[in-house]
Amino acid sequence: MNTNRNDPLVRLGQGEYTRDIYPPTPARHRDRRLDLWRILIREPAETYHARRGECLTSHRLADFRSCPLLFRRKEMGLIPDRDSHAFLVGRAAHTLILEGRERYEAEYAVGGPINEKTGKPYGSSTKAFAEWAEKRGKPVLADTDAATVEQMAASVREHLFARELLAEGVAEGVVRGQMNGVLCQARLDWINLKDGRGLVDLKTCDSIDSFEWHIDAFKYLHQLAFYRALLAVVSGVTLPVHIIAVEKREPFRCGVWQIAPRCLDAAQAENNRAIEELMRCRETGQWPTGFESLRLYDRMPINTES
Repeated sequence: MNTNRNDPLVRLGQGEYTRDIYPPTPARHRDRRLDLWRILIREPAETYHARRGECLTSHRLADFRSCPLLFRRKEMGLIPDRDSHAFLVGRAAHTLILEGRERYEAEYAVGGPINEKTGKPYGSSTKAFAEWAEKRGKPVLADTDAATVEQMAASVREHLFARELLAEGVAEGVVRGQMNGVLCQARLDWINLKDGRGLVDLKTCDSIDSFEWHIDAFKYLHQLAFYRALLAVVSGVTLPVHIIAVEKREPFRCGVWQIAPRCLDAAQAENNRAIEELMRCRETGQWPTGFESLRLYDRMPINTES
């Protein structure tokens, strides 16, 4: 097949959001990498999370949009952040896919104790497994969970657009800055300054068929708009945004979405209003639930005949 040196390396997006990606010259590549290291803060996750009390994050702002009182009680330490087995598997997948096998193997142990009576491993929810895991000194993945993480990583590697988005860049970079008068921080899954790539967020899901519903239900637009806006404050550049989603169960399908700028603009407008309201709550000391007023329910039962 004949190729032209001016042909794009790959084409991302559809319709009016199509982006032709060209291989950069070595000099431009080095310049962009230097810019990344100037913009991004490199620090352990523990250091980042330790500053949540002084810096607003997208997740804390989501709590505030949902219920200011919930935000305040979490801020005061009255409601602990919940963790779960699903979160553990998701974090492990992020580490392997974005930071590589060396970091993955350094941060997670794999395996578990064997039940002498059955000759099979104890389940990850058993007391025996918990006691064994505690002695490892780091999070432990059962063999079945580790196999799931490996299949998720393989699926991402096999997806053309996911592979191109993650071909180069920096994982887990931190940005901090003032946004609307409030000190904010974000830990970015992946940032790639090659044209048309930009911010990349990795999500895991049970079924990719309903992932677009998840984007709305879990307010992913607001999270990514927060990231994009804060990075623009720090760098002066507004970057494109993509999501890579991969299933946590068979057949471990992977998909890639480019997020339309107008959707991110609308979500950030809501973020800005929420930050303004947060500042008012701090000034007044009033933290409403959002359900103080009388509401009218006027929705007919679905099966009611007209």
